[in-house]
Amino acid sequence: MRLAFLGTPDFAVPTLRRLAERHVVARVYTQPARPAGRGKASRPSPVARAAEELGLAVETPESFRDPAVLGTFEALAPDLAVVVAYGQILPARALDVPRLGAINLHASLLPRWRGAAPIQRAIIAGDTETGVCAMQMTPPLDAGPVYARAATPIGPEDTAGTLHDRLSTLGADLMAGTVEALAEGRAEATPQPEQGVTYAAKIEKAEARLDWTRPGAELARLVRGLSPFPGAWTTIAGQRVKLLMAHADDGVGPPGSTLDDRLLVACGDGALRPTRLQREGRAPQAAADFLNGLAVPAGTRLV
Repeated sequence: MRLAFLGTPDFAVPTLRRLAERHVVARVYTQPARPAGRGKASRPSPVARAAEELGLAVETPESFRDPAVLGTFEALAPDLAVVVAYGQILPARALDVPRLGAINLHASLLPRWRGAAPIQRAIIAGDTETGVCAMQMTPPLDAGPVYARAATPIGPEDTAGTLHDRLSTLGADLMAGTVEALAEGRAEATPQPEQGVTYAAKIEKAEARLDWTRPGAELARLVRGLSPFPGAWTTIAGQRVKLLMAHADDGVGPPGSTLDDRLLVACGDGALRPTRLQREGRAPQAAADFLNGLAVPAGTRLV
């Protein structure tokens, strides 16, 4: 198969590597290099770096709607376009170019959690299972028929980070199998059901600040769903602190007040026990190490 691959973040790299083992990846499209890190130096995307290692040709268009970009894509004449978290919505003209169309890897069990943040939203909502889908791309976002899916449980210790890595590997296997099925003419896509559609809205900055009037169980899911990035946060003794792991616990008291010397925090219903935290400019720490550097006695108010 002659493929065009479109992807940008770490999540897409395992799929690119798997497909490059068995197929001709004629071109890799990824987002342009962006400023990153403390120095804000321009860095190519993870997919761009992986493509360079694999010796693949890379394009970094600012917009896939640019007529010149579309013209180059048409001249490429791929059999199939494979899209994994590219970061741009492809115009209908681009979807019509490949002989077999375009397939997308989506990190949820569609039709649940269409949209931008399916991994985070599944954890925050308290889902016990999620997965990946290989989907035929159509103009309506994430609404195309599904070729294949694979599920995985969401455990009580899963964060957005651990689930991201697991789904990335699971997705690479799924997409490799789907591309093989398409190459052999045995792939069949099933329309998504109309019932059960939910949307995974982009994570907004305001969501990350912990509201201690909410139930402890909800806040524990929020902490895990936003870990490691952007990180749910609160202020302790005037310092902004990220919570990277926490568990719901029993406790009664004014919301946001600590109920012991080991960071049990009262919530609107129950309490929250942070177990991994990060102060600004510091590395993540287990709660015991954090408390060695910043004592938080019972009765401290977190805001």
